Amino acid sequence: MIALSTQTRWGNILLGKEYHGLYLWLPLLLSLLLPACSKQLEVYEQRLYVFGTLVDITIRGVSEEKARQITALIDTDFQRMHHDWHAWEPGPLVDINTAISKGESIQVIPSLLPIIQRSTELYGDSDGLFNPAIGGLLSLWGFQRNEPPNGPPPDKNDIKQWLVQAPAMDEITVKEGVLHSSNPGVQLDFGAFAKGYAVDIAIETLKKHGVQHAIVNAGGDLRAFGQSEGRPWRVGVRHPQGKGVLASIEINGDESVFTSGNYERYREHEGVRYPHILDPRSGIPVQDVTSVTVIHSNGADADAAATALVVAGPSEWHRIAKKMGIKYAMLVDGEGTVYMNPAMQKRVQFQEKPSANLVLSERL
Repeated sequence: MIALSTQTRWGNILLGKEYHGLYLWLPLLLSLLLPACSKQLEVYEQRLYVFGTLVDITIRGVSEEKARQITALIDTDFQRMHHDWHAWEPGPLVDINTAISKGESIQVIPSLLPIIQRSTELYGDSDGLFNPAIGGLLSLWGFQRNEPPNGPPPDKNDIKQWLVQAPAMDEITVKEGVLHSSNPGVQLDFGAFAKGYAVDIAIETLKKHGVQHAIVNAGGDLRAFGQSEGRPWRVGVRHPQGKGVLASIEINGDESVFTSGNYERYREHEGVRYPHILDPRSGIPVQDVTSVTVIHSNGADADAAATALVVAGPSEWHRIAKKMGIKYAMLVDGEGTVYMNPAMQKRVQFQEKPSANLVLSERL
């Protein structure tokens, strides 16, 4: 075991997300703590509400008028995504799931084709631990709704029936825009990486319009590029036990930092908490991991990988991270033990010495 660093440096952004479906629950400690404005670069900040969470956009170095115009474009994109990708409110994705359940083929709108394709690729890369085909299981557990679920967990026989169907992304075919699945149990829900995918689109819009310094923070998960007042953006990772900041991370160039955790979104019955991240192999919530933080070049892959590594757990996270091409990952288990690879250790500065130990893996 290796002692944790006790260095203390505050970050610009506090990370730590909780979500499921396309309603991504607002973290209790979402914040945007920015340094004083530079005299050389104008700073524009806009807060949007989409996917059931707050999205903070900070742009440096362009006029307020131009920043407003760009932000308006991003907001329009976000609202379209929210409608098109929603897993239980009427819209294109619900239409797809209804057709699949009836054994029918359906024409897919263009905006859904790339996200279906990418999620299928990530499903394969993660050995199926990231599986957007588990919408039916999420519904069983009550996580496809706008309010937190309550009451007892689903009947074990219902879970067994779902496991028999074993819906998976590789059971979907799309040819000339027409989607079909031979498994009626497949029900698509992109909540496990919709925010990351949307943040990537927002970043590309910013770059397309000449922005050189910006950060898009969607409910605590973010992607940033450029600098803040001539210094790298610095972000804080929320402590998974709700005790403020666990650590801070400095952004290098253009990077995404995403955290998937089980500390907010859950159902509780008779004193037992059932977290929202479900293991598609067992049909039940993951209990032994509280959070995973991933640094990656894009938000979609970081978001999906963070979810997959929670499911992988302490025994398999390194293998899955390597298979998914992740170079920086940190997992915190239910006992507070921190697992990470050496490269991630170099990037993380802990706010205070945690009560448990650090377990370093081999290189990724």
